Amino acid sequence: MTPFTEQVIGIIRAIPQGKVMTYGQIAKLAGSPRGARQVVRILHSMSKKYQLPWHRVINAKGQIAIQDDAVYQEQLLSLQAEGIRVDRNGSVHLATYQWYPNPE
Repeated sequence: MTPFTEQVIGIIRAIPQGKVMTYGQIAKLAGSPRGARQVVRILHSMSKKYQLPWHRVINAKGQIAIQDDAVYQEQLLSLQAEGIRVDRNGSVHLATYQWYPNPE
């Protein structure tokens, strides 16, 4: 596993309940500011194996980006179950719910 992948997994695991992060935000924190698509691939391939809270990751516009309707609904319901308000367009108010980890 690459150091970037390890960083991404650690960051996603640390997102607290009721908060979200964006793909790009995670990539930047993991050391690759242009690596948002890599974060998508890591989530897709490793979420189950590492039990990642994948539903807490959204796009830079604050929207659920998943195209598959069943998985979209699963993410929507998971976010709502944590108290995150999602509007009818699948958008989350980032100013309210986006998480910024403390720099170490």
